[in-house]
Amino acid sequence: MTIYAVYIINKAGSLILHYDNVPSREPAQKTFTYPLNIKFRESERLVVHYGEQGDIKVGYALISVNGEAVVGKSMPDGRRILDFLAEPSNYPVTLQFQLPKPSANERIMLASMFHSLWAIASKLSPEKNSSGIEVLEADSFHLHCLHTLTGLKFLLMADPSHAGAGSLLKKVYEIYADYALKNPFYSLEMPIRCELFDQNLQKLVDSAGHPGSV
Repeated sequence: MTIYAVYIINKAGSLILHYDNVPSREPAQKTFTYPLNIKFRESERLVVHYGEQGDIKVGYALISVNGEAVVGKSMPDGRRILDFLAEPSNYPVTLQFQLPKPSANERIMLASMFHSLWAIASKLSPEKNSSGIEVLEADSFHLHCLHTLTGLKFLLMADPSHAGAGSLLKKVYEIYADYALKNPFYSLEMPIRCELFDQNLQKLVDSAGHPGSV
């Protein structure tokens, strides 16, 4: 059983904590000839948008060109990668890709998006006082949500075989109450920066991988 991530969203929809436990995947590498049959989407980095092949999938980010690590959307010498790849004389070229972890901005955007979806689900419910979204199921993970009376949302992303997500979320809430709310230097609704909270959350996530621990 694997816990992939823990997120806490305040009542305004802002992300105040994220904990990632997703292992990095092995990079995928291939040597290409001109013209390059992969299309990129530009964000903070170059991400495969069209033309996946083999182990190189849509969503994978370009991490190196001819063995040299890239810096965002630029070569180590400062040249734009797209300009380099548009020049036929630079081929054949060896590109390396890897599935990236979400950036800080992407995490903030995803937290705000979930907050909005939760509110929409609550409004669409035919019953009053709906609990909103409690579980989202995908083939490779389940996303569980605990909505508190104060408006906080605790999100836990785990593999589908994890049977104790509900009780685990309650334990995360207990850790928040013990080590964040009782910290005199912590301000409500603000990002959590507490070493004891981080340590106990890490212990909880580590113990969740052992059968019978949750």
